[in-house]
Amino acid sequence: MVIDLNADLGESFGIWRLGDDEALLDVVTSANIACGFHAGDPLNIRRACAAAVDRGVTIGAQVSYRDLAGFGRREMEVDSEELCAEVLYQLGAVDGIARAMGGRVSYVKPHGALYNRICRDPEQAGAVVAAVADYDRDLPLLTLPGSVVHEIAAGEGVTTVVEAFADRAYTGTGALVSRRSPGAVLHDPGAVADRAVRMATEWVVEAVDGSRVPVEARSICVHGDTPGAVLMARAVREGLVEAGVTLRSFA
Repeated sequence: MVIDLNADLGESFGIWRLGDDEALLDVVTSANIACGFHAGDPLNIRRACAAAVDRGVTIGAQVSYRDLAGFGRREMEVDSEELCAEVLYQLGAVDGIARAMGGRVSYVKPHGALYNRICRDPEQAGAVVAAVADYDRDLPLLTLPGSVVHEIAAGEGVTTVVEAFADRAYTGTGALVSRRSPGAVLHDPGAVADRAVRMATEWVVEAVDGSRVPVEARSICVHGDTPGAVLMARAVREGLVEAGVTLRSFA
């Protein structure tokens, strides 16, 4: 049993501090680093990349809609060519900083509303895949199981990797419960750790309707911007290790 543990990092902006990147980087195996479109700025991106390289944590580019005010969680209508260019821009920015710090971007994970949109929208999914293929066809793309991205990416020779969310509620269809709904984000470290262990060892998660949803994931995400994120990530890591799961990046 081998699983990757990822978290969203580098999301502080100017004097606005979000999360504890240093502490989380001691726990996770992959870091989804904000690219400046939903959060992050050059200084915080540089710091996050440098800290990840120091700890041997794999760096991923967390591309997003251009939506700083909405933290990338508002769905947007963006022309395919424009979206492709914006994703390409973000990839180049973070990879350039990562390389200057002695590392590199090794995968791509869309953020927030863009992540959810490309699971069901072939046009926007195609734009994101095209940007990845233009930049580096060997970069894996993190997404949910059942996403339309899988088939589109396969057609372009881009690898997809399935991930699951330990701290998010699921619907019976395997989609994430909207953040606008009560209980969409889980906060109890013990409960989140238990869910992560089941995801890694049984490949299932309990949905809000009580059903068991299959999640054959290679990576598990814990969000870095939620209160108590570090304690939660540590609980997840400890639970996985105790269950005999090997923690290793997929990239």
